[in-house]
Amino acid sequence: MEGNTTRTRTHEPNEHTDEQSRERTADESERVCPECGGRLVNDAEHGETTCAECGLVVDENEIDHGPEWRAFDSAERDRKKRTGAPTTKLMHDEGLSSQIGWQNRDANGNALSARKRQRMQRLRTWDERFRTRNSKERNLKQALGEIERMGSALGVPKDVRETASVIYRRALAEDLLPGRSIEGVSTAALYAAIRQMGLPRSVEDVAAVTRVDEMEFKRAYRYINQELGLEIGPPDPQQYVSRFASDLGVSDETERRARDLLRTAQERAAHSGKSPVGLAGAALYAAGILTNRQLTQDEVSEVAGVSNVTIRNRYHELLEIEADTDAASPSATAA
Repeated sequence: MEGNTTRTRTHEPNEHTDEQSRERTADESERVCPECGGRLVNDAEHGETTCAECGLVVDENEIDHGPEWRAFDSAERDRKKRTGAPTTKLMHDEGLSSQIGWQNRDANGNALSARKRQRMQRLRTWDERFRTRNSKERNLKQALGEIERMGSALGVPKDVRETASVIYRRALAEDLLPGRSIEGVSTAALYAAIRQMGLPRSVEDVAAVTRVDEMEFKRAYRYINQELGLEIGPPDPQQYVSRFASDLGVSDETERRARDLLRTAQERAAHSGKSPVGLAGAALYAAGILTNRQLTQDEVSEVAGVSNVTIRNRYHELLEIEADTDAASPSATAA
């Protein structure tokens, strides 16, 4: 009996695998035309599934999962739709709660009387109080507003702001905020999201739009990075080249040469411990010299936000590394 039971159990995964393979084969057969084996396409307008090769109608009278109404402009579409905006982490309630509008008009568009306006204002006040029922929700609402404001000022896309809100929610859930300001942690969460997504925004850029001191923001960033285990690597200097090249108005050849200089420096590990912003600016300055596009150190330092001394020191190092690489290349040795 025990042997039979063991034998039966060993066959169960094989039967399950065979069933999955049969379902996969059935799904694949449904995607091809039964007549010619061509590709099937869905015609949502007529509710049909047809073959793109021979035109055979494989399925008809399909269910339309869209709205049952039609709209011919955006105003009519907004008036007829009965669903709200999609959920988002940028709102403390993820956009699931309702909100009383600020327009003091009724359903017909007529202005409300003074007594009804006062009543609606009281309803808005209570609605706002019920939406944030405890201190954590009020904290989260203020922090997400700061992330939205700073993200808009920096011009970062929505997915970066969503990532920043998720990082802040994790910090709030793990009780990392006591002893730190809401603005400092929200700035640190936004900078962590920017680093994770690889956007060319430096510490100075983020510090310019925050409401806290730069040192406080840096300490908060190091703290949440360590406590949450974000494992964010060092920024790549090449991320800033396109932005600086656009601000300086250099040619594609100069930008390409600057990337080559940075790539050579990274292969030699010469970028370790140095500011990526300064390296990117110095690479453009050195590339301008090599391509006869004379840039001044004042122009580059202003765009990169570093001092002239940094540009001067770094571009000398980059040119020395380039010269050593050319001297050690096989073609130079053969010559």
